[in-house]
Amino acid sequence: MKLTVIGCGYLGATHAACMAELGHEVLGMDADMDKVAVLNSGKAPFFERDLDELLAKHTASGRLKFTASYAEAAGFGDLHFIGVGTPPRPGENAYDLTQLFSAVRQLAPRLTRPAVVAVKSTVPVGTAPRVAEILREFAPAGDAVEVAWNPEFLRESSAVEDTLRPDRVVFGFDTAHSRAEADLRQCFDKIIEAGTPTIVTDWATAELVKSSANAFLATKISFINAMAEVCEASGADVFQLADALGHDIRIGRRGMRPGLGFGGGCLPKDVRGFMTRAEELGTDQAAVLLREVDAINNRRRERMVHLAREQCDGDLMGKQITVWGAAFKPETDDIRDSPALAVAQKLHELGATVTVTDPRALDNARKAHPELDYADDPIAATEDAGLLLHLTEWRQYAQIDPHRLAIRVALPKMIDARGTLNADRWREAGWTVSALGRP
Repeated sequence: MKLTVIGCGYLGATHAACMAELGHEVLGMDADMDKVAVLNSGKAPFFERDLDELLAKHTASGRLKFTASYAEAAGFGDLHFIGVGTPPRPGENAYDLTQLFSAVRQLAPRLTRPAVVAVKSTVPVGTAPRVAEILREFAPAGDAVEVAWNPEFLRESSAVEDTLRPDRVVFGFDTAHSRAEADLRQCFDKIIEAGTPTIVTDWATAELVKSSANAFLATKISFINAMAEVCEASGADVFQLADALGHDIRIGRRGMRPGLGFGGGCLPKDVRGFMTRAEELGTDQAAVLLREVDAINNRRRERMVHLAREQCDGDLMGKQITVWGAAFKPETDDIRDSPALAVAQKLHELGATVTVTDPRALDNARKAHPELDYADDPIAATEDAGLLLHLTEWRQYAQIDPHRLAIRVALPKMIDARGTLNADRWREAGWTVSALGRP
C-alpha cells in the first residue's frame, strides 16, 4: 500500500519506519523542515532503540521518505495516519488538541478522492466526531473520507518492537466504515496474520483504550509504591513483596515496578487528561481514584529528596550530590516529566550542588535545566561527591565497580531509587546504602 503518516515525533517516525518494514510505501509528513531533513538522512532526531537502522534501510531503498508538504501527503496515497502530539494545555491537565485539529484542517481541503484518515494520537473520548465533522465540512470528497481510530501502544525504548509485534491491534469506526476497515486490515495484514488479537469497535471505545490502559498501568505502579511507603514504615522489602504478589495470575509482576515512580510523555499526561475528561463527563469517582494515583507518584519524588536530606545530616546547603540518570527511563533520551530531573532540580533549589550524568539524555537535560552541573562519565561525575543517587536504571550503572568509586567520593553514601543495584556488593565496598521501599 501507499500510505502517509502525519506528525513525525516519537510515534509518527516509528510508525512510518515500521510500516515501510512491513512492505508499504510510506510518506511521512511533518511541518518541522529541520526534522524532515534529519529523517530523510536516515536518522531520527531523538534516540529510540533500533529506529535509526530502519530509517536508514528504508530511506535508502526509497520505500520511505519525508516531506513538509500537506499537498504532497494528500496526493501520495489514500490511507492517512495522524500521529501528532496532544500535550497538556498550558497550565492545565486537559489535552491540547491544537496540533490534531490543525493537521486535520490542513489535510482536509486536499482530499479530493475517497480516503481513510486513521488517528493514532491519544485524545479525550469524544474527539472522533469532531474530526469527522471537520473532514465533512472541508474535504472535497465529503462523506467518501472515512474516519478510523487506531490507538498506539508504544513504550519508549521498545517502540519498534511494539509496532511490529504488538500485543493487540484496535480499530475504531462509526456505523459506515467498509473502506476504512478494509484498508486498515490490508495495512496490518502481516501483523494480523501472525495471530495478533484484533479488536474492532466503535470510536468512543477505541479512543478510551490507550488512555485507560495508561491509567491502569499508572495505578499498578502507584499501588506498589503505596506499598513501598508501608514497607519503609514497617521494615518490609517492597521488591520481595512485589515478587510475591506477582505470582498471583490475577495480578502479575509485569509493570508492577516499585521505585521512584513513572514519568515521560505519556503516563503522567494521560492520567491527568483522563482525570479531567472523567470530571467533564460527570464521573467524579473515577477522577478521585486517578488523582490519588498521581499524588502517590509525586510523593515518591518527595520521599527521595527527604532521604537525600537525611543522608546529608539534615542540611543540603553546599552538599555535593551526584545523580545517575536524567532520562525518565533507560534506553531513551526523553526527559519529559523525568523523576530523576525533578529530584535533581529540587535538591538544587535546596542548596545542593548537583552533578547529573546520563548515557543519552544529557543534551536534552542541559537545555531544560542549565542551572545543574553535568558530566559525561558516570565515574568522573562522582568526584568529591558526598552522596550518590541512582535515579534512572541504566544497565551501565549496575556494571560499575563500587570499589572504583569509593576512592573518588568524599563520602561513600548511595541511595538506590530503582532497586537494581546489588546492595550487598556496594556495602562490601564500604558504601552506606539506602533504597526506596527497603529496610
